[in-house]
Amino acid sequence: MTLRERAAWPDATPPARTFGGSRCAPSTSPSDRLGLILVSDDREIMTWEIFGEASRALAQQVADDYEPDMILSIARGGLLIGGALGYALSVKNVYTMNVEFYTGVDERLEVPRILPPAPDFVDVSHAKILIADDVADTGHTLRSVQQFCEGKVAEVRTAVLYEKSHSVVKCDYIWKRTDLWINFPWSDKDPVARRDWSVKDA
Repeated sequence: MTLRERAAWPDATPPARTFGGSRCAPSTSPSDRLGLILVSDDREIMTWEIFGEASRALAQQVADDYEPDMILSIARGGLLIGGALGYALSVKNVYTMNVEFYTGVDERLEVPRILPPAPDFVDVSHAKILIADDVADTGHTLRSVQQFCEGKVAEVRTAVLYEKSHSVVKCDYIWKRTDLWINFPWSDKDPVARRDWSVKDA
């Protein structure tokens, strides 16, 4: 939707359209600054444009309520939102923790596994940390990272693009709630470099 199209529908619901084979419908979420979302019968479709708007909206939620000293991104899905939040919140200390849980579409390990190297928190006992990830699905990955941080820092909060109703962690900052599988633009295509463990949408 162009800026002109958005301006044409300031107080009304724009008509549904099609885009890339998916239906483009008006959003009912107050956090959706685009005014529309891409939907299919069984999936949320996030595009790069929607990601840009969503990351800014999520950053604003955080900025209105919290001033983190560090952002801890959960790889791989949380890398992009962690970086976007780092720029938007003027936080240079952005770290990464690699947690393996999903192995395919709705396929996962029994428990999340933190892969080395783990962050070496030194002299951060007074720091406020924001954990960033793309989605809180079961919430077990986020909980494992929260537990890793316990006793090492002053405060921990969580920010995600999407949260599902069955997540064991209720995040502090959420762009949208959904119970559908989500297509992210960075993982909805086959990898360019194929490896034995490579999967799409994981």
